[in-house]
Amino acid sequence: MDNFYDVIVVGTGVAGLYTCLNLAKEKKILLLTKDEVLNCDSYLAQGGICTLLDEKDYKPYFEDTLKAGRFENDLIAVHDMLVQSKTIISDLILKGVDFDKNIDGSLNYTREGGHSTFRILHHQDITGKEITSKLYGRVKELDNVTIKEFALVMDILEQDNSCCGVIVKEGEKEPEAIYSRDVVFATGGLGGLFVNSTNFGHITGDAFAIAKRHGVELKNINYIQIHPTVLYSKSKGRRFLISESVRGEGAKLLNKDKERFVNELLPRDVVAGAIINQMKKDNTEHVWLDFSDISNEEIMHHFPNIYNKCLEEGYDVTKEPIPVVPAQHYLMGGIRADICGVTSLKHLYAVGETANNGVHGANRLASNSLLESLTFSKNCARVINYDKSVFNKKNIEIKMKKYSDVEKWQKENKQLVLEEIRKNDEVFYDKWCNSKD
Repeated sequence: MDNFYDVIVVGTGVAGLYTCLNLAKEKKILLLTKDEVLNCDSYLAQGGICTLLDEKDYKPYFEDTLKAGRFENDLIAVHDMLVQSKTIISDLILKGVDFDKNIDGSLNYTREGGHSTFRILHHQDITGKEITSKLYGRVKELDNVTIKEFALVMDILEQDNSCCGVIVKEGEKEPEAIYSRDVVFATGGLGGLFVNSTNFGHITGDAFAIAKRHGVELKNINYIQIHPTVLYSKSKGRRFLISESVRGEGAKLLNKDKERFVNELLPRDVVAGAIINQMKKDNTEHVWLDFSDISNEEIMHHFPNIYNKCLEEGYDVTKEPIPVVPAQHYLMGGIRADICGVTSLKHLYAVGETANNGVHGANRLASNSLLESLTFSKNCARVINYDKSVFNKKNIEIKMKKYSDVEKWQKENKQLVLEEIRKNDEVFYDKWCNSKD
């Protein structure tokens, strides 16, 4: 592997991919991922991606986002995301993303919890797969981007209060130092720290531990969203998410007596809390999600992936309700960043779920995550492109020996992140944070 690049992007979800696509073509870019490229949480996103419908929708969409975020949102970030949304969607379509359409050829919109209207675009119930795979296809066409899979970023390099590269272990090779003027963290969240999560298990919050080690400011790391509905299972491993769109299209939550107990279109944190309370009241390990108000045709057209997965687990959603429980899903907190991904360390940027730019507040509105990742990664790339400063590599004394025990290093990283969550919110930690170790 070369030891110098203009930009190193860590993470291959939509934030990392879109950063690469918006960086200047003359820049030499290294794109790293801890696992396979498409083993990212962006790929798993089911429901869709929000967009501003028109000028009249600005106020309702803005208010929906703030209500879900408990009014802790950064207003500038929310405004920027909304006003860029239509341009982002147009660019995705130009890049080959195929959103579902109505019979007349117009875009089809769905609705999810917390939304006051239908403003969510989708590709069946695999929207994340559609967007991520199409963006990855465009990135592979770029001659200036080198992609490395199974490349674990263990640390960043720092000199003169600036980030200037990373320590990376690629496959079975020894860890090595790779230099660059700019580093972009797009590493996702921290679901791998939880026993029950919709995230891939290898997404364990490495970026946050690295930030802690270097004094890079974190913000609201305890703002962790619990998704109300994942398919109940006694087996270990990642939980299969039942998209909020299902409830948006009419699915109902039922208690043990098959009685409805909550308004399914309330924000996620409210619905998740209601489910937990109902499970305690009923002394059960799950509640039921009933699809009977959704036509079989709509299930097959809009939710084929959910239908097939449930069928594999022994449930036919066209004939019976399925057992569901809440699980860790998304991080609203993270590395403090502005709407351009700028962090408290020069030349270190954070975008996507890794960043806390305040757009989500204390709780993310459904289907705002893909839009957020695309909006602010585009902003980030623009800032990097406009920065004309020259990187002068200096000799940095690196004690590579401390990176030799990868397992120990990663275990310490997990503990650092979990302790940060506990420090910020012990009640949440005691309720939800159970380390896999």
